[in-house]
Amino acid sequence: MKVEIKTFQTLTLNELYTLLQLRSEVFVVEQDCVYQDIDTKDKQAYHVLGLQNNELAAYARFFAGGDYFENPAIGRVVVDKRYRKKGLGKLIVLACLRYIDQNLKAPTIELSAQTYLKKFYEDMGFSITGKEYLEDGIPHIRMKRSIF
Repeated sequence: MKVEIKTFQTLTLNELYTLLQLRSEVFVVEQDCVYQDIDTKDKQAYHVLGLQNNELAAYARFFAGGDYFENPAIGRVVVDKRYRKKGLGKLIVLACLRYIDQNLKAPTIELSAQTYLKKFYEDMGFSITGKEYLEDGIPHIRMKRSIF
């Protein structure tokens, strides 16, 4: 998978349309969750595009510390259903972690994970930091990864 990391300002219109389409397809339609996916946070985020055969196969966004949580934060991790079970979710998260570690140099990274993905994130060094809660009707858990 080829990975590109872009700011909102450097996304092409086609890239923006495609990533919003994928997020809507999975987070709104597939998960049957009516919520406002398009938010003002996209303008502050780094957008991580995972391309397979010149198609958007995986996506995530992350933020510098203070733009979402106190520490850098990862969110909206999604894999197109045609590309699931191929390890692309892990690759897209690892691309986020690598960029944050190398460029933002923050010792702690946060995320709000859908609870069923707890083990997925634990396998990448994240630990639970709070109690389960509902976000847009879906169980979530706050997690952090710290490097000392």
